[in-house]
Amino acid sequence: MMGSPENEHERYSDETQHRVTLTRDFYMQTTPVTQGQWKRIMGNNPSYFKDGGLNCPVENVSWDDCQDFIRKLNRQTQSDRKYRLPTEAEWEYACRAGTTTPYYFGNNITTDQVNYKGTHPYADGKKGVYRKKTTPVKSFPCNQFGLYDMHGNVWEWCHDWYGEYPSGEVTDPAGPASGTVRVLRGGAWDIDGEYCRSASRNWLSPSFHYTNFGLRLSAYRM
Repeated sequence: MMGSPENEHERYSDETQHRVTLTRDFYMQTTPVTQGQWKRIMGNNPSYFKDGGLNCPVENVSWDDCQDFIRKLNRQTQSDRKYRLPTEAEWEYACRAGTTTPYYFGNNITTDQVNYKGTHPYADGKKGVYRKKTTPVKSFPCNQFGLYDMHGNVWEWCHDWYGEYPSGEVTDPAGPASGTVRVLRGGAWDIDGEYCRSASRNWLSPSFHYTNFGLRLSAYRM
């Protein structure tokens, strides 16, 4: 089930819950793309937060920048895998890792689990630290699929144009055929707890970049 149930606290109307079937195998990167990985492919580091080292997620990248990175990476890849951004449905499936709660940790999060704006917790959650910057990947517990930082640290660009969810069951959705804004998922270091939920959606122009926008790669076999 993709989206959030109507009784989920602080949900938004565009999170209409619906059944999705994914039929194609895909790989999901265990962490966001790091500054070191980006630098090896692109030869530069656009990130604002460089003091945490190259193992912090790359940020300050647009959707368009991510496509340039992926094209260069695929040209250098010698295996039968090809990389891309995950679809929004793939992202949420990977984030949830079989859970149905607002977070893969359960009904709430703490700042010992997630790098987010801990002064603005979700629902009745306990306030925590606000770090005001990114943290190195794998600093916090992973989900049941072994994926780190699916909640918080940096927003992650997805493949899809933003649009309303379908009203019925769908198979392998990839978003609208066209649009003006692309989807981001997961919340970030400077974002309130409600926006870090598994079902929460964000969207912005594909040319826009900011210090909390990053990416996570998906891959498939040719």
